[in-house]
Amino acid sequence: MNILNKQLGKDVLIHDNTNVKNCEFGAYTEVGMFNFLENSTLGDYSYTGQFCFVQNTVIGKFSNIAATVRIGPTDHPYDRPSLHHFTYRQKMYGFSDFDDSEFFNHRQGRVTSIGHDTWIGHGAIISPEVTVGHGAVIGAGAVVTKDVAPYAIVVGVPAKEIKRRFNDDVISALLEIKWWDWSHDKIKDHIQDFHLPIEEFVNLHH
Repeated sequence: MNILNKQLGKDVLIHDNTNVKNCEFGAYTEVGMFNFLENSTLGDYSYTGQFCFVQNTVIGKFSNIAATVRIGPTDHPYDRPSLHHFTYRQKMYGFSDFDDSEFFNHRQGRVTSIGHDTWIGHGAIISPEVTVGHGAVIGAGAVVTKDVAPYAIVVGVPAKEIKRRFNDDVISALLEIKWWDWSHDKIKDHIQDFHLPIEEFVNLHH
């Protein structure tokens, strides 16, 4: 599909070869090809690029997720004698009929939270139970192991904050405006305001 000719409707657009398990999608959302999404929520207007892997994650509205991003990767129990998943998939290997649901319920409970209007760069990895604040930018290839403040830009391995997108007053105003909660019609009515310098936008709507 040619992105130049694409128009999203209210329903989610899920591209080919994508596996979705126990997920919810908001309006105008898009899931790229060859994605795997499990136990996750994708808020209104958010999208993922190709080859993304998202588990146990709540993603806000207007989130921009580039290709090959992994969010909420599951980990192996490294405190056991073996790291291998035969220790928590016993039936699969014919070792036992033991029900491993407690282990998987614990995994599912380690929720990652991605704020509204975020940008997650190509190939980034965001660990379980991390919170990425509204308006934050995650640099390409970053490995995020700690919470990210609203409107912060983080890069590197492990990811570190290098700057904030705006000054504290502007950030506070944007968090109060909460434009991401506006209705579709209100955004449409004010679409040109999103091309204004940030100070003008804040003065107009705060």
